[in-house]
Amino acid sequence: MPKHALSRLNRTHKLGVAGVAAAGAAALIFAAVPGADADQGKTQATAVENVKPVAFSAVGTAARAQQATIAKQADASAAKGRAEAAAAAKQAAAKKAAAKKAAAEKAAKAKAAAAAKAKAEKERKAKQAASRSAVRTAIPAAAPKPAVKTYPNNLDGWIRESLDVMAKKGIPGSYNGIYRNIIRESSGNPMAINLWDINAQNGIPSKGLLQVIDPTFKAYHVAGTSWNIYDPVANITAACNYAADKYGSMDNVNSAY
Repeated sequence: MPKHALSRLNRTHKLGVAGVAAAGAAALIFAAVPGADADQGKTQATAVENVKPVAFSAVGTAARAQQATIAKQADASAAKGRAEAAAAAKQAAAKKAAAKKAAAEKAAKAKAAAAAKAKAEKERKAKQAASRSAVRTAIPAAAPKPAVKTYPNNLDGWIRESLDVMAKKGIPGSYNGIYRNIIRESSGNPMAINLWDINAQNGIPSKGLLQVIDPTFKAYHVAGTSWNIYDPVANITAACNYAADKYGSMDNVNSAY
C-alpha cells in the first residue's frame, strides 16, 4: 500500500491494519522456529483468521456510529427549523391581531367622535331655537298690515270706494241712493259741468258726478280724498256729506239739492 494512502485512514482503520500486521508477524515467527509441528501452524492460521473479522467489524461499527450522529444532527436541525417557523408564524399572528385591534380602536374612537359632534350640533341648534323662541315671546310680532282694497275704475267702483270712506267718517248713505242721484245729475259722467243754470250764471257752475259747486265742495270736503272736484270719489263723498247735513242722507234727495 502506498504511504499517502495510509495517511487517509482514520484511527479505527489504522488499528485494524495494525492488528493484521501483528498476526502476520506472529505467523512468520512460528514458521521460523525449528521443530514447530503441524498443530502450531494450524494455531497460527486460526489466529490470522480471527484477527481479520475483528478489524472489519470495528470499521463497520464506527461507520454506523457516524451515520447515527449525522441523522441525529439532521433531526435536530429539522426540529430547530420547525420551531423557528412556528415562532415566526406566532409572531406574525400576534402582529396581525395587534393591527386588527388598533384598527378597531381607531374606528371606535372615530365613531365616538362623530357621535359627540352630532350631539353637540343638535344641542347647539336646540339652544338657537330656544333663543329665537324667547325673542319672539319678548317682542310681539307686528300685526300684519291689512291688504289694500282695490276698486274698479268705473261708476260701481267709485260708489263702493266712497261708501267705505263714508263708513269710516260716519256719513250716512246707500249704494242705491247715491247711484239714483248720480244718474239724474250727470248720467255717470265725472267730467260733467252745468253751464246754463243759476249757479253757472253766478259764475260757480255745478261740476262732477253729483254736480257740486266749488264753495260746497270745499266746505264739505272729506279728509283723505282728493281736492280735485272732478275726482269721482271726492265729488261723491263731499256731496253725500253735504246731503247728510241738509237732508239727513243722500237717500232723501230726489231732485236738485
